[in-house]
Amino acid sequence: MSQIMLVSMLLFFVLTVPVAIAVGLANMAGVAWEGRMTFLVIAQQLYAALDKYPLVAVPFFILAGNLMESGGMSNRMVEFAKSLVGGVQGGLACSCVLTCMIFAAVAGSSVATTFAVGAILIPAMVRHGYPAPFAASLQASAAELGVIIPPSIPMILFAVSTDTSVGELFVAGIGPGLLIGGALMLYVWLYARRHGLGLQDGVGRLGVWTAFRQAWLALLMPVIILGGIYGGIFTPTEASAVAVVYALIVSMFVYRSVKWGDLSKVLHRSVVSTAVIMFIIANAGVFGFLLNRTGIPAAMGIWLGELFSSPMMFLLGVNVALFVVGMFVETSASIVVLAPLLLPVAMQFGIDPAHFGIIMVVNLALGMVTPPFGVNLFAACSVAGISLEKLIRPLLPFVVVILACLMLISYVPEVSLWARDLVYR
Repeated sequence: MSQIMLVSMLLFFVLTVPVAIAVGLANMAGVAWEGRMTFLVIAQQLYAALDKYPLVAVPFFILAGNLMESGGMSNRMVEFAKSLVGGVQGGLACSCVLTCMIFAAVAGSSVATTFAVGAILIPAMVRHGYPAPFAASLQASAAELGVIIPPSIPMILFAVSTDTSVGELFVAGIGPGLLIGGALMLYVWLYARRHGLGLQDGVGRLGVWTAFRQAWLALLMPVIILGGIYGGIFTPTEASAVAVVYALIVSMFVYRSVKWGDLSKVLHRSVVSTAVIMFIIANAGVFGFLLNRTGIPAAMGIWLGELFSSPMMFLLGVNVALFVVGMFVETSASIVVLAPLLLPVAMQFGIDPAHFGIIMVVNLALGMVTPPFGVNLFAACSVAGISLEKLIRPLLPFVVVILACLMLISYVPEVSLWARDLVYR
């Protein structure tokens, strides 16, 4: 059964069938081939895969991000970031990374970050003389921070799939997020100095105090959300509902940039995004259930334990495999299917579950910025109005920078675990 499922899924991928549908059809092929189960099992497991309390946070964080985008909160974050780092050569490009870091602390989605921040900063960078492919590549790469800096939808999926603490994963994501954000800012600053770009980036930027006064309510949102989680006031799932209420109040009654008539469009976008993610999770959950019945996870654990003799070699092999998988398979589906298979083996090598979760999320997030199916690339191309082919060359250095950070995250656990140990130990 497992061979039929895997071959069917790969065949559907080659035929460019959407990921969720490809996995669902592979599930049906496996059940039909096995013969001793009815299709009722699929219906039961679809429900079981979604009947998990932490998943409630997914639609709420998506809705909060869409409310922020529609309510102009992202624009105020951009102006504040420009006031901090926009005065140096290459400061506008650095502002793109810093804004993505701030926006990521609320949205939990890299695609939402790409559209919300890119719609403002990609045109601004082009006006200041940055090549459009460079600006789009930078935006796509920096938006990856949307799933690394907490809150993060992929982290929630990893926690649900492996019974790991969502709170520990969120805290563990702070160090890697800061590391990758800092590395990207250093690279774009050096790039701007080498190529003579960004000499006029400081023109028109607001003072720090003025920008802060305009943006302080938007900036307070991640403080409330993350502070409430780490302070034990509410759980990560409850925090997602708090984020929606806060974004709604600020956008409608303080900034007054969202009207009652706009809510239907915001809700429609959020429902569609949620449905896509939930459909993937449900079908991937069935896929994992059927594979477990065949004994593949146990066999895979034995095989990996024999193949790799040390934690360092195991992490290297896993990183290479996940990088390739991330290029072709959507991040949410990859986590739901692979995390339950790989985490037990990682724990046999003494790797902390939160540390391994961060490695998986960071690595698979790279798939969002690597061809052929990088969703951030398509979003950035859409905003910049250029073809995907033009992004490949300027994108490569950003991928190398993130890969270097990934190696550091993999082999120096303290990058992820120092904050977790500070809060939870």
